[in-house]
Amino acid sequence: MAVEQTDRAPGIGIGDYIMRHIREYGLLFALIAIMVFFQIVTGGVLLRPVNITNLFLQNSYIIIMALGMLLVIVSGHIDLSVGSVMGFVGALAAVMIVTWGMPVWAAMAICLVMGMAIGAVQGYFVAYWKIPSFIVTLAGMLVFRGLSLWLLAGQSVGPFPANFQLLSTGFIPDILGIGRPNGLAMAVGVMATLLIVWLGLRTRARNARYGIEDEPFALFVLRNAIVAAALLFVTWKLAWFRGLPNVLLSMVVLTVIYVFLTERTTIGRRIYAVGGNAKAAKLSGIRTERLTFLTFVNMGLLAALAGLIFAARLNTATPRAGFAVELDVIAAVFIGGASMSGGVGRIVGAVVGAFIMGVMNNGMSIMGIGIDYQQVIKGLVLLAAVFFDVYNKNREV
Repeated sequence: MAVEQTDRAPGIGIGDYIMRHIREYGLLFALIAIMVFFQIVTGGVLLRPVNITNLFLQNSYIIIMALGMLLVIVSGHIDLSVGSVMGFVGALAAVMIVTWGMPVWAAMAICLVMGMAIGAVQGYFVAYWKIPSFIVTLAGMLVFRGLSLWLLAGQSVGPFPANFQLLSTGFIPDILGIGRPNGLAMAVGVMATLLIVWLGLRTRARNARYGIEDEPFALFVLRNAIVAAALLFVTWKLAWFRGLPNVLLSMVVLTVIYVFLTERTTIGRRIYAVGGNAKAAKLSGIRTERLTFLTFVNMGLLAALAGLIFAARLNTATPRAGFAVELDVIAAVFIGGASMSGGVGRIVGAVVGAFIMGVMNNGMSIMGIGIDYQQVIKGLVLLAAVFFDVYNKNREV
């Protein structure tokens, strides 16, 4: 009987558990509170089907780059060049497709390879020459901003062919043939909800089997009920507009891949180890330089993909594309719970942080708040997120 008791995780109260995991739960409650606030002050406009679709289309490139930025920040570095790289790749795609008449698939492949090459060059200097990432990527930001101006000769280039525009503005056909509401969107929402609940129950059962401390059952039910309700609500709203955007599928697939990479693979655990203590990781046999190099290559790839999506959405490439986007990407990652000292952060948190930024941008625009005040508010939110991180660390010490 005594052995049986030691095999089980000790019980813990809901309040204590929330305080121990205040980052995760605080982020979820913050997103809900922000959405409720803007839904009220905008008179219900925020959660209309067309506006929810616009939220995904407008923030897709931020979310995609936030996935890569999280890995860079977790490894203990930062990339200030992502906005400029995004704009440069969009300009390169416009020149190749519109000006030179190159096939869309070939131009996209070249652009993605170019993004990886840019990340490789920057990662090489950071990883192997030990030049601070702040300096390397700041230089990259200036270089690729200038190259974008040179490529486009200071003018906008477009429009793109229809098949390229589908990358961002297209929608997945309703294979169920229901029409409106979109049957595929509703079916995907139900299946995704069931999958999330099943995975949660399986993880909970595994934790109980190995005696790992898990959240109280009431809190587990409440959290999953909120997530399931939100997912079903969003897919229901999308079903009453045009269904599932193509870019939403890209975002979901990438998010699942990076969640698996960071939480279920050896390379993911090693990236966190490098960010937590690079010297200890190196002494334990981890090739820290190679991991740092790969995180920047990955960041370049995702920045290139974001550049293609952004150009497809605008249907043109402009010299100012990507201007100051890196600030929104970095803010999304820090708001999502990443630590500025490295070693801490989750993919889901970065995605939620990006949605918080997106909802704030969208809600303030609907309310008619000027861009000047929007920047002030976003800056204060970022400061509050970093302060919260530092406060929690000091409290744990």
